[in-house]
Amino acid sequence: MKSAWIILSALIGGMLLGIVVETISVDAGTASLPFIEPIGLLWLNALKMTIIPLIVALLITGITATADAARAGKLAGRAVAIFIGANLVAGLMTLLVLPLLLRAFPLSASAAEGLRHGLGGTTETAPSPHFADFLLSLIPTNPIAAAADSAILPLIVFTTIFAFAITRIGGAERATLSGFFKALGDAMLVVIGWVLALAPIGVFALGYALAIKAGIAAFGGLAHYVLMLSMIGVCTIILGLLLAVLVVRIPLPRFIRAMVPTFAVALSTQSSLASLPAMLRSSAELGVDPKKADIVLPLAVALFRFTSPAMNLAVVVYVAWLFGIELTPWEMAVGLAVALAAALSSVSLPGSISFVTSIAPIAVSMGVPVAPLGLLVAVETFPDIFRTLGNVVGDVAATKYAADGIDDDAPPAGEAS
Repeated sequence: MKSAWIILSALIGGMLLGIVVETISVDAGTASLPFIEPIGLLWLNALKMTIIPLIVALLITGITATADAARAGKLAGRAVAIFIGANLVAGLMTLLVLPLLLRAFPLSASAAEGLRHGLGGTTETAPSPHFADFLLSLIPTNPIAAAADSAILPLIVFTTIFAFAITRIGGAERATLSGFFKALGDAMLVVIGWVLALAPIGVFALGYALAIKAGIAAFGGLAHYVLMLSMIGVCTIILGLLLAVLVVRIPLPRFIRAMVPTFAVALSTQSSLASLPAMLRSSAELGVDPKKADIVLPLAVALFRFTSPAMNLAVVVYVAWLFGIELTPWEMAVGLAVALAAALSSVSLPGSISFVTSIAPIAVSMGVPVAPLGLLVAVETFPDIFRTLGNVVGDVAATKYAADGIDDDAPPAGEAS
């Protein structure tokens, strides 16, 4: 949390300095751009270079870990199915609700133009491919070339197929390949950690350039983005509560009372992992067998991000709307599929890292610019509060639903039935 606030402070400081310089002398602001903006772009390129290998490594380890968990027993398998189904519902909610919110709370034309110009965006988009061409592009004839060309969607298709193939080979071979990609992912996380350590410098430069290009309107644009994403976060929490009441059959007052200690920990730490002990107590208060909770809740913390597909899609849909990109139904369907896959690959990662690794492949697969993520990650501090609250709601509700659907184990042989 400390690093997130430092990055946010760097963004605000860079923007304030840019506005002051622009106010004093427009020529000085313009003249300073070639010296300061490349620093931010260099940092952004360093962030982008980690995306391809990290996505491949984390997607493979996420799928193999999910498959192993599903094979661990009926309770674990039921839990994994619930996780995937809940993520699908949450992602669909964003695709339906966010366009309505953007129409109900539009950004002013001047603020939108200023923010778009400051982020280097353009309203000129390439024509959407025909559906047949789109289908043909899903299967890469050369996965290495797809990776080199940053063709994320076909690369994800190949990686997903490869990951499921790994789950069908012998135990020793599966462990070897899974271990290799886990090591690759761990090494790339070290690299991206180094890059994010320089985030205050890069974000400061990007914020300065944004303010020089867009002026005070940049603050309004970023505030609108934070508001829209936070509203989707609130909608996701409401969706989780509705699922708890209507599907899991828990009375709302009882669920809220049981979750109060967990909410307190989630708000103070913004971490689902740190909230695990509190979630175990909340589950016990809701009548979940502790033995079952001890299986499902750690699995939920490791594999389940109820808010990830919803809020990650919201970022991409917002950027598309800002840049005037019309998303077709199949592009949104592909984005939803990639968001579900990315949710598996971002397990247990810090917020700033998962923000980039989860959202970048969604954006590329939907034809939406990736560059704005370098700045938007700086204001993730506020929406991340709703991410954590929604995640703990989803974790506890899913645990209760999974546990209620599985009978207690039969007594061991030799005991009276």
